[in-house]
Amino acid sequence: MTEPMVPSSSSSSSAGLTWAKMCKECGQQHEGGQENHLYEYQDEVDDELVCHICLQPLLQPMDTPCGHTYCFQCLSSFLKERDFCPVDRQQLRLHQCRPSSLLVRNLLDKLTVLCPHQAECQLQMQRCELQPHLHNRCPVFRRLREEVERRKRPPWNELKGNREEGESGADTKHTRTATRDILPEPGLINPAFEESEDETSMQSSLVAEANVVEMFREEQELGLRIVGGKDTPLGNIVIQEIIRDSLAARDGRLAPGDHILEVNDVSLASIPHGRAISMLRRPCPLLRLIVMQEKGFNPRHPQRPGLEHHTPPSTITAPPSPPSHSPHGTAHNQGTVIQVTLVKRDRSEPLGIKLIRKSDETGVFILDLLAGGLAAKDGKLCNNDKVLAINGQDLRHGTPENAAQIIQASEVRVNFVVMRQPEPQEEGGSGGEGQSRVARRAPESQYFRRPSTYMKDPPGGFSSQEKMVSLKKEPRLSLGITIAGGRDCRSRLPVYITSVQPIGCLHRDGTIKKGDVLLSINGVDLTQLTYNEAVSVLKAQTAQAQVVLRVIQTISEDPEIEGEAAKEAMESVESPREDDANWAPLWTRWLGLPSHMHWCRDIVLLKTNQESWGFSIVGGYEESHGQQLFFIKTIVPGTPAHLDGRLKCGDEIVAVNGATTVGMNNSSLIPMLKLQKNKVTLTVVSWPGSLV
Repeated sequence: MTEPMVPSSSSSSSAGLTWAKMCKECGQQHEGGQENHLYEYQDEVDDELVCHICLQPLLQPMDTPCGHTYCFQCLSSFLKERDFCPVDRQQLRLHQCRPSSLLVRNLLDKLTVLCPHQAECQLQMQRCELQPHLHNRCPVFRRLREEVERRKRPPWNELKGNREEGESGADTKHTRTATRDILPEPGLINPAFEESEDETSMQSSLVAEANVVEMFREEQELGLRIVGGKDTPLGNIVIQEIIRDSLAARDGRLAPGDHILEVNDVSLASIPHGRAISMLRRPCPLLRLIVMQEKGFNPRHPQRPGLEHHTPPSTITAPPSPPSHSPHGTAHNQGTVIQVTLVKRDRSEPLGIKLIRKSDETGVFILDLLAGGLAAKDGKLCNNDKVLAINGQDLRHGTPENAAQIIQASEVRVNFVVMRQPEPQEEGGSGGEGQSRVARRAPESQYFRRPSTYMKDPPGGFSSQEKMVSLKKEPRLSLGITIAGGRDCRSRLPVYITSVQPIGCLHRDGTIKKGDVLLSINGVDLTQLTYNEAVSVLKAQTAQAQVVLRVIQTISEDPEIEGEAAKEAMESVESPREDDANWAPLWTRWLGLPSHMHWCRDIVLLKTNQESWGFSIVGGYEESHGQQLFFIKTIVPGTPAHLDGRLKCGDEIVAVNGATTVGMNNSSLIPMLKLQKNKVTLTVVSWPGSLV
């Protein structure tokens, strides 16, 4: 066992410490990217976790082909002057080395360290928790940051303060209190903002606050879609979307783009996506979140719970207009409202309608019309119709259980009011550039398959494999699977399996799993079909005596996450739940799909010369991680990206103005984005975040 020496640059006093010289990650003074971060370790550290060059616990550990492990910074500096391994002197190049396993990185992150500002802060914590501690709780870090903020204020602010000093003392006190929580997003790479000392007004506008949000939730879901995690280029856990009429939407304090730092006093800084989702889904009466919230140019004002202003513009839908008595229905901006009356022979006759709820939209939807049933014979209701009302009772925010109770209590006549979405159509060019700031969103662009020139490998840690299953069956025997997705859904997802029932023949075979993406059945391609088309093809092919299924399975290299996925799949088979039809894979599962399964869309953003685009990116080529995908990490309120409403945190940027981002690094892509003066076309792939 080795006891690391205490870094010589640390001291028990913060005297002489300045904000400019202090590292914003470890809190010590060192030469930025030229030196490793410095930590004051509390306990002895196993020799296997110590770098052979600096003799300190490993930071960003890299494994060599010859079996040795070094800090990335130590090894890269050494190999600039040498071409061999420091221990056994075998020939070595940096590109031959790979990041150490997730297990090793987790062990290092759990090492206990002391806050470097021990004169005023004597806390100890895990190494991965030091950076959030500094930014959110350390009094020295906070004081130095406030001093810098005061110096950066424009002179007219101080003059105004002097003139109004006698009458604004209370406001000044309030401002100082609020400023304590203001912090820049650590590690943010933001093409929206030029950071320079003479642009103080713009710099002071881009701020973030760490806030505590507590919610009583009992057994209900929060209604958040989440992206990110330590195992992805985003790093942090980020809220992608707030589900309308959910607990989070009614609470009103969370918004898309918020970074979740802690859940019930447990840091999310060093855990992968799957484990963070498990923590957020864990049942508890009181949920306590620490979130970093971007303020940007249009600070959020508290609003009454239940308002929809916290929902991104792309997901807001107007409430349906009053039902029309016309038998042909009423045209609506979100679809056509239709009235249908079914007449039963007696009160107990079933209608033959299967109703479901969707995870990405509130309300009740028709999943299927049973062959030979009353609704199927009538022929006016269709799959995927949204049920707005039954017998005059509003179901826009209802559940299938509510609808079933109304139907069972009805007499012989059952009156439906449903909304039917229009068929997708070819769309023309985008709107003119002279749109107002309020109506700057262009017409919804058409989705298209990812071009071959935009193909990329999945991000590190994720992959996929194709499987073929051939089985003989009785013609009337069911496969025993339920599906979701289809190219008509909002994210243009491929068709995937939501459950494998124990009564079907695929359960006995055991090869097909929950979450598998269906490629074909008996040679019929399923990758381009809508949900209803896929259901029809599966029903037709299942009638055959032999069925050949081709599926693709996405895989995570984290054994813990794979184990949790296998456990969940087993539990769903042993005890099928009512919500299996609404189940969806985690966001990280979609990342493992090969590029030819991705569907892109072009998003055109418009702005004036004085504005910034308003989003930050992470990813690109790095020596320590190789080629990573470019992801949207933050969208700043009040900017063109936010007002347009279509970009989401976690979206992958695959091209800019038609130029592929394959092989680019940050230093190439960011200038390209900054050069676009008034208009930019982003080609993106968007996957739905994990629902919690």
